[in-house]
Amino acid sequence: MNTHNSRIGLVLFAVYLLLYGGFVFLSAFATDVMETTPIAGVNLAILYGFGLIIAALVLALIYGFLCKPTDDEIAARGGKK
Repeated sequence: MNTHNSRIGLVLFAVYLLLYGGFVFLSAFATDVMETTPIAGVNLAILYGFGLIIAALVLALIYGFLCKPTDDEIAARGGKK
């Protein structure tokens, strides 16, 4: 794994950490906000939780798209992707 891929992974991890930190902060210090029901009677805590799951999947797809193997790595494997 090269440093470019590692850097991308760390940036995406930081993005997810901020999203998750926001969830934890709201859950711990603003429970009244998490109890609000913005859409169809579903509270914000549930919506935020599903949002975190979707965000994790999207960030994984972004990582997979951005971290393609380099030509040197492909050559080292015998030309197989």
